[in-house]
Amino acid sequence: MFLKSQNIYLRAVEPRDSDVLYEWENDRSIWAISNTQIPFSKFVLEEFSNSSHQDIYTNKQLRLMACDVLSHETVGCIDIFEFDPQHARAGVGIYIHKNFREKGLASECLSLIIDYAFKTLHLKQVYSHVNASNIASLNLFLKSGFEKNALKKSWHKTSLHLFEDVWFMQLINYGD
Repeated sequence: MFLKSQNIYLRAVEPRDSDVLYEWENDRSIWAISNTQIPFSKFVLEEFSNSSHQDIYTNKQLRLMACDVLSHETVGCIDIFEFDPQHARAGVGIYIHKNFREKGLASECLSLIIDYAFKTLHLKQVYSHVNASNIASLNLFLKSGFEKNALKKSWHKTSLHLFEDVWFMQLINYGD
């Protein structure tokens, strides 16, 4: 167990996660949010799950699996990406499987990763890009203290001729 709250804990990716990652990464309904356009092979995800180099300082990213405290079932994942130790900032992205949404788990995950980012990685800020139509995610980040700091007009292409605005959301660490 890496980080723990009342209902969930975050842990490193393990080899047993390759099946669930295969399902999630190949879910076309979330590709627009995750900036994915091609499916991931089982082999690539097995290699990732078996990888021993999950060093955030080397890879500039970290994925943690979110698990239910009681059942130990994997309910989602949270990513730190574009980790920039020089400027003390990183992006944050979160995915909770549809079967576990609307239970406050995303909020707990985000709280744990913010605490880790500020107290362990000593970051000055974390940020996220949230589609303007994704009201649930906007509310999650706002509730967690993020501010809407810029609207990126027509930022995400959603179909051949349609684009969606994206909010750049930021949480600054004013402590310490």
